[in-house]
Amino acid sequence: MKKIITTTKATSPIGPYNQAVLSGNTLYTSGQIALNPETGELVLDDIKTETTQVMENMKAVLEAANMTFENVVKTSIFIIDMNNFTAINEVYGSYFNNTTAPARETVEVARLPKDVNVEISMIAVI
Repeated sequence: MKKIITTTKATSPIGPYNQAVLSGNTLYTSGQIALNPETGELVLDDIKTETTQVMENMKAVLEAANMTFENVVKTSIFIIDMNNFTAINEVYGSYFNNTTAPARETVEVARLPKDVNVEISMIAVI
């Protein structure tokens, strides 16, 4: 059985998907980009600001499922320029405890929705 998780504090889906799905004790999130949920505008000032908005959107999705970043067991990071990895990693890492950080992959891709620079999805467990 699955439960759809939604919140107005994160980016609304722009297609036929949900922000997250809870199946049993596992939460599967859709990718979040740097859309400000209050204004609907992209936050693309610089890569650190963009990544912060992505992580804040993800935080809101986790909270809607009564979870935190401590529940995250796996993340996927998609970026369009691997040269931004260090800056993205610095912001991303500030949301996790190094000793309990999740497994992760980071992949450079040709293009992302709305031509953003970074998109992140997560899997979390209660």
